[in-house]
Parts: sequence; C-alpha cells; structure tokens
Amino acid sequence: MKGTVGELGEFGLIRELTSRLTSTPAVRIGPGDDAAVVSAPDRRVVASTDILLEGRHFRRDWSTAYDVGRKAAAQNLADIAAMGAVPTALLLGLVVPAELPVTWPTELMDGLRDECQVAGAAVVGGDVVRGDTIMVSITALGDLRNHDPVTRGGAEPGDVVAYTGWLGWSAAGYAVLSRGFRSPRAFVEAHRRPEPPYHAGPAAAGLGATAMCDVSDGLIADLGHIAEASNVRIDLRSGLIDIPSQMHDIGQAVGVDPRQWVLTGGEDHAIVATFPPDVKLPARWKVIGEVVAPSALPQVTVDGAPWHSAGGWDHFGETE
Repeated sequence: MKGTVGELGEFGLIRELTSRLTSTPAVRIGPGDDAAVVSAPDRRVVASTDILLEGRHFRRDWSTAYDVGRKAAAQNLADIAAMGAVPTALLLGLVVPAELPVTWPTELMDGLRDECQVAGAAVVGGDVVRGDTIMVSITALGDLRNHDPVTRGGAEPGDVVAYTGWLGWSAAGYAVLSRGFRSPRAFVEAHRRPEPPYHAGPAAAGLGATAMCDVSDGLIADLGHIAEASNVRIDLRSGLIDIPSQMHDIGQAVGVDPRQWVLTGGEDHAIVATFPPDVKLPARWKVIGEVVAPSALPQVTVDGAPWHSAGGWDHFGETE
C-alpha cells in the first residue's frame, strides 16, 4: 500500500488495520464497536500492559514493523502466561507521525496478529493517535481456566528453581546489532522476535509451581522480584545454565563473558519458576538453582556469592 498515514486518515487507517485481523472463539465482539467483548469463563481476567517507544525499545533500522509487532505482542502475552493463565486477547494503542508510510502500521498489525495466533489469542481493538514519534501500547488479557494464579510471592525454602525457553539470546543479538553486524542470525532474530513458551506457564501452574515470572528484565533481576515477594534467597548454579557454543564465540568476539547475557540479559521472555523439590519436571524445564532461607547476602546469589557485574533492565537507570 502506497501513501502515508496522514493521507489515508484516521478512519481509513483503522479500516486497513482491522481488515488484517483474525479472531478466536473467545472473542464475542471484535473491533468496530465502542468496546470489544471477550469471554471469561473463569470469571477472572488476567491483564497486563506495556509500552514500546521508538528509539528506546526498538529501532527501525534494526527491526521491521512486523518484527516490532511480534515483539510487542510477545512481551505482553508472556506476562499472561507467567501468571499461569491462557492468553485470550490483545488491545493496541498506536501513536504515529502523519508522514509515516502506511505500510509500517499495517505490517506492525500483521506481526501482532501472527504472534497472537501463536499464543492462541486475538487482537480485539485499540486506538490510533497522531504524534511526533512512534509509540506502541499493548494491553493483553488472559483466562485462568479455574486455576489459581501463580504469583511471585509463593516460593519456599527447599524449592527448586527451573526455567524453560531461551536465556541471554536477545542480549547477545543486541550486542551483535550494536556493532553493526547481522549474524549469527539466530541471536539477532531472538532480539527482534522473542519466542516465549506460552504453554509452559499454564503447564507450570498445573505442575504445582509456587512462584513464577517471565524473564523480561534479566534472570537475576526477575528472580530478585520473586525473592523479595517471597522473602527468601535464591541461589543459582551457573554450571547448570546452558550457554551455546555460538554465544561463547560472540562473547569472545565482543569481549563479554556470555554468563553476563544469560544472567542479566532480558527480553527473551523465558519462563522461570520455583517448584516443590518432589515435583517431577518435564525435560523442557531445566533446574538451575534452589530457594533458601533469607540471609545477609543479596536475595539472589550465583554459586553462593553475590553477582557483582552490572546488568538487568531499569527503565530509569543509566545503563541496562
């Protein structure tokens, strides 16, 4: 499609975006009315929201609009799964300049739609506004299906810590892109389009997970949230965390210990959870540590000692 957003106009853009969408049985009323209606058989709705700002969370010279759509949906739908819920719906708030080519928001919507389909959800509505820079705001909804939510506050001393998904891949891909390269492609794509294990969240709840979250800010930072909420200490065993040989190669090339990416790199949206020690975990879950009683040490330690290297994401910090 040729032309700009301004030339197409607000309602023309909305028609073009909504024409690209698919639905699911959970959607009773989709885009086009004052509000959407999504079934909630559990009678409780799990909700999460997030914002992506151009130049802060994505760069158009690094990622296509489709990439941004996949990533924006993934990071919100992963939050739903990390509560032990099944994603059902997504709402979009979009701010774009009038001179932006129409192809950008339409490709963004394609990415949102396709990622929702992976998770079993659907885009059900939203809003578009003119602004000076691109901003993507996402609200995701989910259903607990008659299960209790798995929060960050239930970990107990003696529990094991396990994860499923990828750790450090997005951070390694970011390091590659920052140096002007585009390969190894698998790591670059992990940064552009994370692949959260959506089904693992509800499955972990069924296995008896005591606490859970997705790894968005970094493994140590996110486990720190669990440790604080549960009033425990979590000790990680670095030797139990898989580091691919290619990640070692990237680390050697850029002068970074790959453990830094694995322990503090975010945006992979792996699922990390604590489980009672007698739970038999499927092979997809990798045990990497244990929950212990609180101590004078930091709430998350690595091999029994504090991790002194910087890392983890803080939106108001000076570094990531």
